[in-house]
Amino acid sequence: MTPITDMTAQPSPDLLSIARLVPQGSRVLDLGCGTGELLDHLIRERGCSGYGVEINDANVQACVARGVNVLQLDLEAGLAMFGDNSFDVVLQIDTLQHLRNAETMLMETARVGRMGVVAFPNFGYWRNRLAVLRGRMPVTRVLPYQWYDTPNIRVGTLEDFEALATQNRLDILDQFGLQEGREVRLWPNARASRAVFKVQRR
Repeated sequence: MTPITDMTAQPSPDLLSIARLVPQGSRVLDLGCGTGELLDHLIRERGCSGYGVEINDANVQACVARGVNVLQLDLEAGLAMFGDNSFDVVLQIDTLQHLRNAETMLMETARVGRMGVVAFPNFGYWRNRLAVLRGRMPVTRVLPYQWYDTPNIRVGTLEDFEALATQNRLDILDQFGLQEGREVRLWPNARASRAVFKVQRR
């Protein structure tokens, strides 16, 4: 991410949709929080508190400039420093696809938080499928990189995540797609470029 220039700007419509999943006054842990935009919004507009976790130096500095509490940690090392149910909500927004230990981190999200909110690019989106049918990897607003320079080390779909959650005994409390700021609940696996899930342990 590039450094922020306007700390008072409203978060994107996608982030606002995700923010509505977080109950008022929640204690939040935002994994891979970037510049702290979402956590800052939750603190100011929904009375939340908590921490961001970020590894990038510039993003950590941006969080500090916003006044957002941030820990500089590598998520690949896990969340052993946090006890069970330390937070009401753990966010993983566009983080899971960058991690080698994605399944482990998903379970850690469910352990550390009473509820987890996960969002990631949906490879099942129809434009992505069409690109593959044409013989090329998709390049879109949500997947903006070429195949050879992408930071994403895995791709998945809404249905893939449903199967992973079931396999790991997680209950899906809510799920939908996001397409240009609009929630998509009818056939989201084909009609939305981003997947959003709210989960908790059984």
